[in-house]
Amino acid sequence: MSQAHLNELTAADASLLREERAASAHMHVGGVSLFAGPPPSIQDIRAHVLARLERVPRYRTTLVRPPLGIGRPHWAVDPNFGIEYHVRHVALPCPGDERELLTATARLFSQRLDRRRPLWELWVVEGVEDERFAIVTKSHQALVDGVVTLDLMEALLDADPEPAPPEPGARPGRWLAPPLPTSAQLVASAVREAGRMVVDRPVRLAAAVTRPAEALAEAAAGAAGLGGRVSRRLKPAPPSPLNVPIGPHRRLARAAVPLADLKRVKDTFGGSVNDAVLALVAGAVRHWMTERGLQTTGVELRVAVPLAVQARRREPRTITLVHAPLPIGEADPLVRLERIRRAMSENTAGRHPLTAERLTSAERFALPSVLAQVSRLEMDTRRFNLVVSNVPGPRSDEFFLGRRLQATIPIPFLSGDRTLAIAVTSYAGTAEFGLLGDLDKLADLDILADGVTRSLAELLELAADGRRSRSAGRGTGGRATAPTPTDRPD
Repeated sequence: MSQAHLNELTAADASLLREERAASAHMHVGGVSLFAGPPPSIQDIRAHVLARLERVPRYRTTLVRPPLGIGRPHWAVDPNFGIEYHVRHVALPCPGDERELLTATARLFSQRLDRRRPLWELWVVEGVEDERFAIVTKSHQALVDGVVTLDLMEALLDADPEPAPPEPGARPGRWLAPPLPTSAQLVASAVREAGRMVVDRPVRLAAAVTRPAEALAEAAAGAAGLGGRVSRRLKPAPPSPLNVPIGPHRRLARAAVPLADLKRVKDTFGGSVNDAVLALVAGAVRHWMTERGLQTTGVELRVAVPLAVQARRREPRTITLVHAPLPIGEADPLVRLERIRRAMSENTAGRHPLTAERLTSAERFALPSVLAQVSRLEMDTRRFNLVVSNVPGPRSDEFFLGRRLQATIPIPFLSGDRTLAIAVTSYAGTAEFGLLGDLDKLADLDILADGVTRSLAELLELAADGRRSRSAGRGTGGRATAPTPTDRPD
């Protein structure tokens, strides 16, 4: 078997698999997409997915492990791949409302993916109220191999009601997989990799001695490629009711707000749309704590925010984490926004921003890819209480086998002792907040979702009253921007 058919997992990908050893950890991400009209037949859907797998060949690979744990697992094309296993369907009980849909999706995300098969599933959900259906996608983060990789759902959508024709010469679903690697081949690959490491280390050491400036530059570039590391000077995040041990079961909630309203907050009070999003999150957590009867005075949590940055103008963009405060104890929503704006400005000073046009070009981000990249970063999870990911989606209507996409709800992942994760994406004028929580620890997750819309209403009321921040009208000073759904020209 050629080496091209035997791809070893990176150390970061292998660590994602190890993290799932705990029964409570699920390292998969995805989303819920709502469509107008009745669903296509399951046969047509499976045929469409098979055809589009040509765009995401990684989704046909499965894990193979060397004997006796020698070396890391490998990706190999699954010779027993069956589309019937991966594309499934289920129906909601009447009336099939949003609560039923989110409950069913949370149950699907509470189940670990089968390691013996390609690590993804697609569920067609029938019986959604108002003559609609939904598609739930679920992919392991180790399967998503970087921020430029298409997400499965993105590969299935079209900009026109009529699906794009297959590529010339393509034979959808008719491909031959090579045999899985033998134990001897896996051991040989592990030995070769170990040999390269043994040879490579003395070479790097010699280079560091003879060319110290170049070695330091290479090390700095490597750090940037990892997305940046959490500063060691950063103190551990404060304890909070959101940071307790979690179980394996999940709960999902949704909040949808108009993009125009988020832009109005940005234009009125200054900063970026991402600052406004974080202010909504801070207000939502404050609202939740107040409803629980918890003390908020003096409480300040810390959020980790994935940002798209470039070390230099002509270098490829990377994902890094920036930390910002969530001033829960501050009663004034405008003061909360201003504190977040100042912190984000200081923490991203001097980095090159990625414009919205670039983020939505052919190299646009797919949310599962960003979340997968974040999970690969070398970060000390004790340094933050919550991750908020904000990624742009399509600006205009998209279609699945002629059915118009109405809404898309992102689903992040939980890790460590964090009972809440929030992902935000946009579609056709709406910013969708997907809130994933632990089933038992966040039985009142809907209160957090309600807090998002309440916080926006507070800021819009202040904007209508003409109250302005001292920072309004100032630029961002060339700082990096998050891959947010709303930092775009109108």
